[in-house]
Amino acid sequence: MKTYESHIAAVPADASAIYAVVSDLRNLERVRDLIPQDKVQEFETDTDFVRLKVDGLGQKIVFRIVDRIPGDTVKFGVENLPVEGNFWIQIKQVAPHDSRIKLTLKAELPMMIAMMAGKKIQDGIDQAADMMAQMPFEQWA
Repeated sequence: MKTYESHIAAVPADASAIYAVVSDLRNLERVRDLIPQDKVQEFETDTDFVRLKVDGLGQKIVFRIVDRIPGDTVKFGVENLPVEGNFWIQIKQVAPHDSRIKLTLKAELPMMIAMMAGKKIQDGIDQAADMMAQMPFEQWA
């Protein structure tokens, strides 16, 4: 398994507000407009999963919450991909309205794919952390 970890991003919100938003995948509807419509179709959400069809993959991919630690961590599993893996979001409050998040991805990637795409995966996970840090968690919770 290859592990990719984001940098630690500062979020101007309490950990409980961040957790309340990321632990319910229906909240992805709030950012649906940011999802490229030409790349992602058939986007569905529920409390515990998001199901979508990504251009070029042919089948629906499912991201499902497999574990929750209130106020601390939300862990996701992936279904219908040719690789095994999981993803999680860690949250740590450092002061009132000041938390840190870190995203981690573990995936069973073939060596060639890891070598060719590793930098893009790392950049993507860092960008995702930066995007999350800008979300209005306290308004959404």
